[in-house]
Amino acid sequence: MIRRFGLLLALCLLTAPAWADGFNLKDLKGKTHTLADYRGKWVLVNFWATWCPPCLEEIPDLIMLHDKRKDLEVIGIAVDYKSKKEIARFVDDNLMSYPVALNDDSVIRQFGPVDLLPTTYLYNPQGKLVKLHHGLITRKTVENFIEGKGK
Repeated sequence: MIRRFGLLLALCLLTAPAWADGFNLKDLKGKTHTLADYRGKWVLVNFWATWCPPCLEEIPDLIMLHDKRKDLEVIGIAVDYKSKKEIARFVDDNLMSYPVALNDDSVIRQFGPVDLLPTTYLYNPQGKLVKLHHGLITRKTVENFIEGKGK
């Protein structure tokens, strides 16, 4: 019985989502981003869609965080899109300075399905997932969390 439990536990650990160990994302420009690339920085991964009002509302704050905070990397993941060209145009039109990847099967395997938009993952400088936030996130919320004032 204990042996079976140990085997079951080992199988569960082997099949855990990849986000537990990091991620590997290719952005619209073809550059690969891994969590290990950003050791020593906070990393915010934001799932969004062009039709999602709270997603659109948080884009200016995410741009500001990316551009002003050197201790934070922002990566967007576009969900529910028609084409790569549509997202590239949207990114350009909205002056999104941070890298954006497209949600696909490989992203779903790494993060799991995202059922609510926007959804944001925040990793600390050691690469540990420390916050999973569903819904609108603001610059102030992120900064408070980084400074130890958030929950």
